[in-house]
Amino acid sequence: MDEIKFQKDKTDNGASLPRIYSPMFQPLLQSLLATLADIDFDYEQEREKLCSTSPNSNLKIRALEKLKARHRERREPYIQQLAVLQQRMMDLHAS
Repeated sequence: MDEIKFQKDKTDNGASLPRIYSPMFQPLLQSLLATLADIDFDYEQEREKLCSTSPNSNLKIRALEKLKARHRERREPYIQQLAVLQQRMMDLHAS
């Protein structure tokens, strides 16, 4: 996942410069993003399976709502960790 370590910043003259994340943060960032990708992949697989197998539309709607809520619940701790990590990176960059 080398592609996530670069973020484009603009210089004063508008040129883009790659920003390399600190080796202190990069492994955690990659791990969090990989976990979120796995959670999203699992959700999409379950959603597709549910959509293709459930014949009752009311039952399907309720099951999809539960699946979506579970997906959000599973993602939330990782999203929070990303926000904390982002703040730490910004604090370090500002000092």
